[in-house]
Amino acid sequence: MERPTGRTHVTPPPRLLPWPSPDGNPCYLVTDDSYLSRLADDLEAVQLATGADVLGHARKVLDDPASPYREVRFAGLRLAECLTDALRVAESRGMRLPVPDTEDA
Repeated sequence: MERPTGRTHVTPPPRLLPWPSPDGNPCYLVTDDSYLSRLADDLEAVQLATGADVLGHARKVLDDPASPYREVRFAGLRLAECLTDALRVAESRGMRLPVPDTEDA
């Protein structure tokens, strides 16, 4: 007969990864601390930093009324890509926030 250890293992909620599957579907990971989890953390940081860089460059293009159409379009496309990444990071992090105890409310 097994004796209870007093510890319970709680499976973490699935984590939305910062990259889609080859078919474009969301990818999830169920683990707290793993190589893949740390890789996802690193990629999220890169995605957010890239978004900040692209925003800085795009502002210069968009602030200049003489910017050629191609540059404005390119800036808009890159901004859309970065926004997509940032929203995925926000969704992933939001899903991992603790659920507030509603009894106290």
